[in-house]
Amino acid sequence: MKLSQEIFAIKLYEMEQEYGRLQSRLRICEQEDHKKIREELEKAKDDYKEHALALQRSAEGSRSLAVAELAQAQLEFSRKMQNLLKGRLEKHFRSEESNTAEDRAEAATLYAEYAIDLAAQTMRYALVASLAAIDLQMNFEEEKGEA
Repeated sequence: MKLSQEIFAIKLYEMEQEYGRLQSRLRICEQEDHKKIREELEKAKDDYKEHALALQRSAEGSRSLAVAELAQAQLEFSRKMQNLLKGRLEKHFRSEESNTAEDRAEAATLYAEYAIDLAAQTMRYALVASLAAIDLQMNFEEEKGEA
């Protein structure tokens, strides 16, 4: 197995583990009371913040300009999504029959649905990026073998 394939195998394993945790937590929480949901929400927020901080450190401390730029792009995107969730999105749902709590719930549901769709699209892009990297590595090895 080549180095890039080993890296991809590790990243795929990490993604699989994360997906499993997401799926398990959502399924378990479907059966829980409101207090338990709030506790799980706080845990998830803490986990999210921890990973965002690690990404921030990566953006600030990377020796590679490309890695720093990728990390910064992820941070900027996360901030934009958080701003949408914190109120701007719900303004688009207001109607005369609905109330503010209903607007927030509908906006949060739409946001969560979009976040899941985005995760699926990001996985598709990860496949394209991974195959492109493997293709470039194979091109290099073929050229090296011919030289």
